[in-house]
Amino acid sequence: MLMMVAMPFLCLGQEDDLFQELDSLSQGPQLFELPAFKALQIGNLQSTKVVDKGDLYLVVAHRFGDFQNGISDFFGLDQANTKIQLLYGVMSDLQLGISRDSYEKTYSGTLKYRLYEQSQERPLNISLYGSVDINTQIQKSVYPGLKPADRYSYSFQVLSSRRFSENLSLQIAPIYVRHNLVDLNFTQTQTYNQFLLGTGGRYKLSKRFSFNVDYAYNFSKDKNSLYHNPLTVGVDIETGGHVFQLLFTNSRASNDSSFLTETTGDWSKGEVSFGFNIVRVF
Repeated sequence: MLMMVAMPFLCLGQEDDLFQELDSLSQGPQLFELPAFKALQIGNLQSTKVVDKGDLYLVVAHRFGDFQNGISDFFGLDQANTKIQLLYGVMSDLQLGISRDSYEKTYSGTLKYRLYEQSQERPLNISLYGSVDINTQIQKSVYPGLKPADRYSYSFQVLSSRRFSENLSLQIAPIYVRHNLVDLNFTQTQTYNQFLLGTGGRYKLSKRFSFNVDYAYNFSKDKNSLYHNPLTVGVDIETGGHVFQLLFTNSRASNDSSFLTETTGDWSKGEVSFGFNIVRVF
C-alpha cells in the first residue's frame, strides 16, 4: 500500500532529475565555439578573428617574385615585396592597424570590428573590415592632373565564418573596392568601383598545423582584363606567441585594394609566388 502511494512521487522525482540533466547538457559548452581561424588572415584574405583588447600585433608579410623566372632572379627571391603592420586591440571587439607595403610604396590604415561570435544562439562569426590605402609611388609626370585624393583606394568587407567541426572552418566575404584613380594601362578594362566575393577555409591538420586557402572572384573585372582573381594556398604553423603562415599566391601585393583587384599572376601559366606572414603578439 505504501509503495503504491509513494510510486507517483518517485516517478515525479525521477522525471525532475531527468529534466535537470537534460537542461544541464543543453547549457554545456558548445564543442566548436572556438575561433574559426587562429590567424588574422586566412592567407591574403582577412579572417573574422579580431585582436584582443590591449594586445599589440606585429605582422611582417613577404611576397617574392614568380617562380617561372628561374635562376635569373633566384626563383623570385630577388623581387620581394614587404609589408610591415602594427595592429592594436582598442576594445574587446575592435582593432585598428597601420602598415607600409613596398608594393607601390603603399601606406594603409585598417579597422576591424566584430559583430557576433559563433555560439549556441548564433551560427556565425561576423566581422566588418575596412581599409584605406595610399599609393605614394604614382608620379605627376605620368598623371599630370594628379590630385592628392587620386592616391587613395578603399575596401569594405563583411566577413562571415563558421567552425563546422573541430578541424574545418569556412568563410565567405562580400567585398567592395573603390579606386579613385584607374591605371592608364587598364582604362578599357577596369572600373573605379569593383565588387568581389571572397571565400576561404581552414582545415586543422594537427594541434599546431593547418591548411588554408582563400580566393576572391571579381564580378566587375572585364573579360579582357590583364588582372586575375587572387588565389592563395598555404599552411599555418603555431609556435607560442608566433604564427607563421607559409603560402603560395598569384598576387605580389599585400594591401587589400591591390591584391584584390591588381593581381597579375596567372596560376595556369605558373605565375605563382612564394610568401609568408609572420605574426608576433605582444
